Amino acid sequence: MRTEKENDPLAELRLYALHQTGKIYIILVDGTVCAGFPSPADDYFQSRIDLNEELIRNPDATFGIWVQGNSMQDDGIENGDFLLVDRSVLPSDNSLAICVLNNEFTIKRIEKKGNRIRLLPANAAFPPIVVQEGDELIIWGIVTYVIKKP
Repeated sequence: MRTEKENDPLAELRLYALHQTGKIYIILVDGTVCAGFPSPADDYFQSRIDLNEELIRNPDATFGIWVQGNSMQDDGIENGDFLLVDRSVLPSDNSLAICVLNNEFTIKRIEKKGNRIRLLPANAAFPPIVVQEGDELIIWGIVTYVIKKP
């Protein structure tokens, strides 16, 4: 027999609040890195940047969440990636959003045409989700950054 907690799809979901207890500095290298043919390396460091200031627009509305699954892999979002999500950003057509559809969390692109809303995966193995009358759709936030492990 399953307990009430086991029946709750949100029971195992882990959201991470981002606390800005101080500045997080990293060294900023002057220039860019070539993703095509190699270019001569410079040995100059420009300055330091604060990741809080660069990545988080609204700290009180921003949270982090880990990706599980591969429905967004063709958008470069893979299992194990970490997403920064801002709840203060208004969703628009083609937004990458954390959605709650009928009490289940998912990450999908939003497509709005007239009164029809679809949640689009980025993997041909998954069908688009058409939001039907009577469905409950909540947009929890818009993905602002994807952080990947090498």
